[in-house]
Amino acid sequence: MPEGTYQFTQEFLPEQVTFCHLHIGVDGISLYFVLLTTLIMPICILSNWENIAGSTTVVPSTTTAGNAISNVNSFRYFLICFLLLETLLIAVFIVLDILLFYIFFESVLIPLFFIVGIWGGGPTRVRAAFLLFLYTLFGSLFMLLSFLVIYYNVGSTDFQVVSLSEINLDAQKLLWLGIFISMAVKTPLVPFNTWLTYAHSEAPVGGSIVLAGVILKLATYGFLRIMLQFLPDATSYFSPLVQLFAVISVIYASLSTLRQTDFKKLVAYSSVAHAATIVLGLFSNTVQGIEGAIMLGIAHGLVSPALFFLVGGVLYDRYHTRTIRYYRGVVTYMPLFALFFFLFTIFNAAVPLSANWIGEFLSLAGIFQRNPIIALLASSSIVLSAAYSIWLFNRISFGSWSSYLNYTTDISRREYMILLPLLILTVVLGMYPDIVLNDIHNSVSSLIYT
Repeated sequence: MPEGTYQFTQEFLPEQVTFCHLHIGVDGISLYFVLLTTLIMPICILSNWENIAGSTTVVPSTTTAGNAISNVNSFRYFLICFLLLETLLIAVFIVLDILLFYIFFESVLIPLFFIVGIWGGGPTRVRAAFLLFLYTLFGSLFMLLSFLVIYYNVGSTDFQVVSLSEINLDAQKLLWLGIFISMAVKTPLVPFNTWLTYAHSEAPVGGSIVLAGVILKLATYGFLRIMLQFLPDATSYFSPLVQLFAVISVIYASLSTLRQTDFKKLVAYSSVAHAATIVLGLFSNTVQGIEGAIMLGIAHGLVSPALFFLVGGVLYDRYHTRTIRYYRGVVTYMPLFALFFFLFTIFNAAVPLSANWIGEFLSLAGIFQRNPIIALLASSSIVLSAAYSIWLFNRISFGSWSSYLNYTTDISRREYMILLPLLILTVVLGMYPDIVLNDIHNSVSSLIYT
């Protein structure tokens, strides 16, 4: 990548920071991931403002006053975990050193482990936390070995030095495979997706929001920043294999979504399908496809957290069950909730005037230029996503009021203020996508043509 591409760069000299090469900066690709992170984190905190599941387990006490102190301390630790997680996530998107990229890439697992394991609402939250931690950490060991080989051959871990170095094709293939295993787990692609549904179903609503909104974008950023930039020949060589994995993931995850009876797992499986569409755009080797993948990643980071908050926050906090068949006729007493739920449901199905539609269309258009058959198979997600999205909305919102549900109130002011900015941003980016596309065009073009 040519000099001057990164902006707001800051490099700390060895006498200032002796234990690593600290070099930071942003470009068009990383800018919007940083903005997405800073937007999602306050939403995560507000979504759990009144209810932290398992909060009294942190500082146990037998007295009423002790329980009150326990709740305060628990929420304090909860905030510490999320603010630490935000710091590490931003660091992933701004560091310009492959070793620091790996360190921060894996460090996010530590606060996420505590968020799922301590404040998760399910009976198997500890198992889900260990599955999340060990599964993704094991996959990333191969990426660490690849980075060490790059350092051994190039003599530097700086992004700009590595990108200007010549690595022969055979070496690129081995390095690419090591990095791809880690990214495929983080994406996640089938068959590396088993950890995601467990983590989503057991995590508190704030944990599910940050998982869908930001954590799943780490792989998107890794594909762009590491594989397409440093290993372009191997990326081109293995693109058909990745496209095959991605299209299988799209179809499998979409069909699995139709079978779900737990609404958090349903939204989680839909995230796998959208992530696979993002991968198709990234490995289309076209400007349209890569720009569409980034746009779809941003849109998914807005819509999927809103859906998790609606079903895992608003509904679950009121009735404490995630089983879809217990819900019916919600529109009767919660019309404003039903309106938000309808809008975000159809946005999740990528209807026009939503940012999801722009991203999905560009991603499929990009892959169509390279492999029309793969694009045709991936386009089945258009019908399948509409099927599971509208069916979910219909089952929960319409019909007579369920006998399993008590009377409840509509969404509160806090819940309304959480959903409103996500709705506005999704519509604005759907109507004026050039807000993002103009800023990322130069950076994306440099990945393809330099």
